[in-house]
Amino acid sequence: MKKFFNFILGIIVGGMAGALIAILFAPESGENLRGKLRDGSSGFVGEIRAAVAQRRKALEDRLAELSNPYTSEVD
Repeated sequence: MKKFFNFILGIIVGGMAGALIAILFAPESGENLRGKLRDGSSGFVGEIRAAVAQRRKALEDRLAELSNPYTSEVD
C-alpha cells in the first residue's frame, strides 16, 4: 500500500513540475495561458468527481448487498 501512495505522490509532484515548466516556457501571453489552464483544470476536476461518484455508488451497492443476509445469489 505504501508503494501505491508513493506512486501517486510521484505522479502529483511530476505533474506539478511539468505544469510549472510548461508555464515558464509557454509562447502565449499570460492571460490566454491562464484561461486555458482554468478550462483544462475544471474539466479534469469534473472527470475526477464523476469517477469518484461512480466508484462510490458501486461500493455502496456492494455494501448493501453484503449487509443484507437474506439475499441469495442464484448461480
